[in-house]
Amino acid sequence: MKPILRVFPSDALATFAVEITISTIATCLNKHKRDRFTLVLSGGSTPKQMFNLFASEKMNQYPPIFWEKVHFFWGDERHVGPDHPDSNFKTAFDLMLSKLPIPAGNIHRIKGEMANAADAAAEYEEELRDFFQLTGETLPRFDLIFLGLGNDGHTASLFPGTRALGEERKLVASNWVGKLDTDRITMTAPVINNAEKVVFLVAGDDKAMPLKSVLEGAHEPQQLPAQLIQPQHGRLLWLLDSQAARLLPDDQSNRGPLDVSFFEPI
Repeated sequence: MKPILRVFPSDALATFAVEITISTIATCLNKHKRDRFTLVLSGGSTPKQMFNLFASEKMNQYPPIFWEKVHFFWGDERHVGPDHPDSNFKTAFDLMLSKLPIPAGNIHRIKGEMANAADAAAEYEEELRDFFQLTGETLPRFDLIFLGLGNDGHTASLFPGTRALGEERKLVASNWVGKLDTDRITMTAPVINNAEKVVFLVAGDDKAMPLKSVLEGAHEPQQLPAQLIQPQHGRLLWLLDSQAARLLPDDQSNRGPLDVSFFEPI
């Protein structure tokens, strides 16, 4: 399906991301009577405003969320412990998860503190297989995945020129990133592409060039890994602030409301 783009002022991006999440959860749990909702969080700086909003009093203006039915996962993690300042889990937990009535069993973190990153990846893959009751080569189907975009065109921990870009069998991979001199643990592109909804959150002037390259440049996913994200049986949404979108064509259709079909399960 063709990706959807929406552009907002910088101070409105997080609010719309929250509203997308609330609406998608409500559609799945209330309208379609599902018994759980699976949400994958991303790292980086852009989601922090969204996390803060979810934990703020501003949430009182929205219908209540049945947090006990929402399960949280991570698209990637650094090779660090859960108390390390670089931990994606720590950021989400400190800003949001610790302040909401979420059962401990609904928080499915990647154990980046394990000595071997490959073991951490294998354990997280096993957790996904158990949670989704997967058999054979079946992929998990997440309800909503949030992703970011790096200055080099990476997303999750799928970095340019790294081994995990070509991974087609594993659900989760350890990925050595030479320029960072460290391993990362990341969901693989096939897993992300099997989700019902994938939402990129991209903000800041420094993202304008990589964003333009990913969306309008030649298809070179080894150099621009975010181009790997092309759900075949789901919907892809790019939520952009005006600074990140400054090099894209000024298409007014990118500023209208989302069609209600976006929120429907596929």
